[in-house]
Amino acid sequence: MDVPDCEAHQHLGRASGGKGEGPFPQLRKVSLVELGTHIEFAFVYGGWKDSEKKQVKGLWDSIPEDALLMEDRGFFSFESWKSLYLKHKLLIRVTKSMVFQPIEILPDRSYLAKIYKNSWNRTNDRHGIVVRIVEYTLDDPQRTGHNEVHRLMTNLMAAEDFPAMELIMEYHDRWEEEMVFDEQKTHQDPCRAEKTTNFRSETSDGLKQEVHALSLGHFITRMMMLEAAKTVNMDTDRLSFKGCFQILKTRLPECHTFTATSFGEWCDAVVWEMSGETIPARRNRINPRVIKRKMSRWNKCRPEHRKLKPLTKTFPETVVMNL
Repeated sequence: MDVPDCEAHQHLGRASGGKGEGPFPQLRKVSLVELGTHIEFAFVYGGWKDSEKKQVKGLWDSIPEDALLMEDRGFFSFESWKSLYLKHKLLIRVTKSMVFQPIEILPDRSYLAKIYKNSWNRTNDRHGIVVRIVEYTLDDPQRTGHNEVHRLMTNLMAAEDFPAMELIMEYHDRWEEEMVFDEQKTHQDPCRAEKTTNFRSETSDGLKQEVHALSLGHFITRMMMLEAAKTVNMDTDRLSFKGCFQILKTRLPECHTFTATSFGEWCDAVVWEMSGETIPARRNRINPRVIKRKMSRWNKCRPEHRKLKPLTKTFPETVVMNL
């Protein structure tokens, strides 16, 4: 996420590419999200140069014991798997470049194999860990990832208890986490003309406060939505985040915390109103991974354009008349 371009945030670093550095310093945030409710209950953050693989270790102590942890393929490492697989149920997507030698083919066409720390250990079959691999492709040309090999790795070994198709459907829901970031960045804290980034503080402590406030506000909204969904016996994803968030903002001035009773009555009223913000079931839809606007006709902001020296002349003093 972009942060204000000021001295206090320069240590975070900027995105870089073929056209040089990005316009703003960037904060990189990694979250642990409960997919069914969109509740973000732990996160870590650092700068652009802090890799996700290193940051994610700060979330391991927050994983519930009875949870199924799903990770995108960018997070996998042998060391992290070794640290987690005996304590937690894991379902992780891995890259197609990984080498697997099937040990046993299971009835649902998944198979058991071993993973190793390096190629030498694999060649000599040393210190391997047995895992279960689920491989599949998509035969619909309209789908993103059509004809690509998708690989899931898990420590849920029993095919009769955890069928491959069930695991595939479970992992497909991992994209719900991306909606949490959309809710926080787009709906809860939209960019405005007078605030071009999601954060505005120009101090490190102020930025830390804003990051936590953004997540706490989202947590409160989602917790109340969960209670609202329970009252009408429906899944939380059938309630509109945008609508419920608007209700909460509108009703905040009416919140009285003088007594526990008055506060409880206000909460009950808000939860009741949120329960009516239902949305239709999701369509069978696709979202190609593309952007509408890629290039700009304006010149790119370079380091020499930042922190310009004060002007020595007023505008009238710079005017030279031509004949």
